[in-house]
Amino acid sequence: MECQPEDTLVLVDGDDQQVGTAGKIQVHRNGWLHRAFSIFVFNPDGEMLLQQRAHGKYHSPGLWSNTCCGHPRDGEDLETAAHRRLFEEMGFDCALSRAFSFVYCERVSEDMVEHELDHVLLGRFDRPPSPNPHEVADWRWIDIPSLIHSLTAQPDLFTVWLRKILLTTGEAELLRLARNG
Repeated sequence: MECQPEDTLVLVDGDDQQVGTAGKIQVHRNGWLHRAFSIFVFNPDGEMLLQQRAHGKYHSPGLWSNTCCGHPRDGEDLETAAHRRLFEEMGFDCALSRAFSFVYCERVSEDMVEHELDHVLLGRFDRPPSPNPHEVADWRWIDIPSLIHSLTAQPDLFTVWLRKILLTTGEAELLRLARNG
């Protein structure tokens, strides 16, 4: 099931306490802080599963990103939402663990802003995914040094949140997460 632009997002304060809800498009047009998650899945070789966002997405279409990302629904806990979206987008589920959270605010198009309290989750999986073509145009496994090199050489091919996470986390920490994630 595809996440629709009219979905309701959970608005939060800087401590991740819910302060309201609003429609997805309205939230992104106004740049309101909302709860989100980013999932990074690694295989046994320490490679990260990337997805290329479908070309029909309402923002950041065709850009490469982490394995899966999304927003919990009102009343839905983070873990349930993460497993739901991982299956909806990539066609599989796996155990997930929390790594860290951070807040960022970046323009993603002329009229859209991502302002998220983003919870980063890690998982392991060792088979090919079965992505939903409405969500994912392509996918690939990539080692961390190659990903950092690509991201540095051609940052505009990647989503703003992936760039934020990778460049602020650093290659050494990403390699540690890939091994232990």
